[in-house]
Amino acid sequence: MTTEKHDTLILASSSPRRRELLQALGIPFTVMTSDVDETTAPGLSPAQVVEELSLRKAREVAARLTEGVVLGSDTIVVLDGHILGKPADEADASRMLSMLQGREHTVYSGVALIDAATGRSEVAHSYTDVKIRPLSEAEIKSYIATKEPMDKAGSYAIQGIGATIVEGITGDYFTVVGLPLCLTSKLLARFGMPIL
Repeated sequence: MTTEKHDTLILASSSPRRRELLQALGIPFTVMTSDVDETTAPGLSPAQVVEELSLRKAREVAARLTEGVVLGSDTIVVLDGHILGKPADEADASRMLSMLQGREHTVYSGVALIDAATGRSEVAHSYTDVKIRPLSEAEIKSYIATKEPMDKAGSYAIQGIGATIVEGITGDYFTVVGLPLCLTSKLLARFGMPIL
């Protein structure tokens, strides 16, 4: 299936978490931040939203290059069919955490790869169910005071202090962090960049 071996991978993300996860795979890469409009058409499923945004991010960076494979990714938190993005402020973070506490929600992460030389692209997604334990108002305030929720979809980080509020997950942990590594490695292999 693979016709050529690539050696240049470009991560189209400024996320330090995605950078750390990609480093864990031991594959060399560079970072080029994508700057795209993240609004999507109404009526798209969560899976369609993360796939479209991942592809949009990868395309924006690939358009600036003549070679290399660009990786774009996007993560959203979904509760009762509603997408919870990054909080606008502390009150918004409090609102989201109050909605999530004591309940299960689903995190979707999309991954898109584009070969800048040929324009060939592949996109996929994974999802994981996350159960947040019941939280008191004081605990929510205390968590927000750490500032950790402020740049995270759904207002929590499973890989940080937020781990203390996650009761359990069903699915891939790395999907929740923001880059599903199993899915990413499968896609990379299709572009001549096998991890194993």
